[in-house]
Amino acid sequence: MSELPQPLREIATNRRARHDFDILDTLECGISLVGTEVKTLREGKITLSGSFVGIVDHSFFLYGANIPEYGQGNIHNHEPSRTRRLLAHKKECKKWEQKCKEKGLTIIPLKIYFQGKKVKILIGVARGRKHHDKREHLKKKDADRQIRRHIR
Repeated sequence: MSELPQPLREIATNRRARHDFDILDTLECGISLVGTEVKTLREGKITLSGSFVGIVDHSFFLYGANIPEYGQGNIHNHEPSRTRRLLAHKKECKKWEQKCKEKGLTIIPLKIYFQGKKVKILIGVARGRKHHDKREHLKKKDADRQIRRHIR
């Protein structure tokens, strides 16, 4: 008997990522959290902007993501901006490490969500956009929006 796929419940999206970067590839990972972090995420409180993913000893680590302390927590509350380990296969880490050795590529978090009871994070290999590229991208989006309006 096959299991039905669990519904996704989105917690947060890094909206600046699609504006500032060209996303080349994506990967879904688990994330290692402590109890009060999960409770804070259930309330929808996390800041992904300005965070990035680093690779140390063929493992992914999330830097700069801010999960505030849990309001009803006690002295055992978590540190808000600690480094968190991402759970992925070592083969994938090695493959992405090779990609990131190219000049100008970085790994950034795109989205964090619940899949059933588990917290998942979508990360992407990205190349930064220059200022003029951002303007061209916005012009193209605006032109596409105008075309869709006229078609309707």
